[in-house]
Amino acid sequence: MKNFHKFNFFKHTYCEFEIKSLNFFKQREIHYKSKSGSLYFYTEKGVYRYSNHWGRVANCKWKIKGVEAYKNQIYYVGYANWSDFYPLNSKEKYFYIAVEAKTNEPKIYRFKGEDKTTPFLMTLEFALLRLKEIKKLYKDYKWATYYNESVEVVRNKLIYKLINSDKTLQVLKQSLKNDLE
Repeated sequence: MKNFHKFNFFKHTYCEFEIKSLNFFKQREIHYKSKSGSLYFYTEKGVYRYSNHWGRVANCKWKIKGVEAYKNQIYYVGYANWSDFYPLNSKEKYFYIAVEAKTNEPKIYRFKGEDKTTPFLMTLEFALLRLKEIKKLYKDYKWATYYNESVEVVRNKLIYKLINSDKTLQVLKQSLKNDLE
């Protein structure tokens, strides 16, 4: 696993920052200011970032936990440990997807080996693709009306298959049709 630090964390990485107080940078000397106006403060353990653009950031994918719809006019301060950064193009399978039962919100997690059960592991790139597919399944439900079950049941079964397989969505929809008959 690659070690990230202040000289390489901005090169093709994925990270989820913890949201912090906007006042953080008022009391600190800035270590770096990007061309787009983002401010950075480095510590031995990680980095603070003040910016109005999140999501796709240059060649990276950086998110702030708790902020789902980013608006370019709104500034946030985020913090991430160096160990929270992951290479985007890695072929290593360290990630899995779980869906929050209360909110039906799918999220990507890094497997740390502490769980008693091992989830289906994916590369980060594949997990991001699956996340997009799952979010689309929650928005669009017309496809589910072709099955002889409620939309909720069909959607949950398909999402379970998606987070536990590397088969294509189309193949999984077909196998679901066979399962429900």
